[in-house]
Amino acid sequence: MEKQNFTISISAGISAEEAIKKISNVPAWWGITFSGNSEKQNDQFVVKMGGDSFFDFTVTELIPGKRVVWSITDCNMPWYSDKKEWANTRLIFDLKETGGATALTFTHDGLTPDVECYNDCAPGWTHWIKTSLFSYFTTGQGVFRPATK
Repeated sequence: MEKQNFTISISAGISAEEAIKKISNVPAWWGITFSGNSEKQNDQFVVKMGGDSFFDFTVTELIPGKRVVWSITDCNMPWYSDKKEWANTRLIFDLKETGGATALTFTHDGLTPDVECYNDCAPGWTHWIKTSLFSYFTTGQGVFRPATK
């Protein structure tokens, strides 16, 4: 049986092009410390969630109006026994625009129920996508909350 990656979907009354612009403005919807660039293919950026934690990302795929993929090239998650658990996983944003609305399907490829952080990361992603990114899509403001750990 294939492992089930974490996936969640939202839909908002914006164009897919606008959705990609907003997804790429990471600090506006994901309450983290951000450095680097995330707008174009091959851009690199770093996300920090406090302490010694970090996540290094590369925009490995960008299909205008359709898809954005961020690959995690390195990380440190000091609160887990496998501090590199997200390394070599991918955050995938698939978009489909229909009739003035855009459906977004977010998948964290590699975040499956058998990994240590799943019980913290699944509710975290649910918040960041369904609440914060959706709010940013519809009101222009993300909804920040403390990190899960």
